[in-house]
Amino acid sequence: MVKVAFSLSFIGILLCLSICSIHAQEEPFKKWCISQIQTSDSKLQQVLDDVCARISCKEILPGGSCYTPNNYKNHGSYAIDLDYRVNNVCDQSYATFTANDPSYATCVFP
Repeated sequence: MVKVAFSLSFIGILLCLSICSIHAQEEPFKKWCISQIQTSDSKLQQVLDDVCARISCKEILPGGSCYTPNNYKNHGSYAIDLDYRVNNVCDQSYATFTANDPSYATCVFP
């Protein structure tokens, strides 16, 4: 009886460690870095020029999944978030963090 109790306890501990390990690997809080509402189109164009010169912005080019709607706010937000994912940069002078996934339709933000 003692062997059975020990075996069940051991199995329970292994199960708990497995579950805890899986949860520890999950991202506890996902956030995106996107354009602030008041960021000017000229600033967003500068950001697009800078980011897309360093990182592929194919998703916001014609035919890309995030091309439509074709405006500075959407394209800028995608580029800003892409820069955040690649370089861990979210410049608070024109960008802000959000916990709301900005993805829409076929456009999936990184």
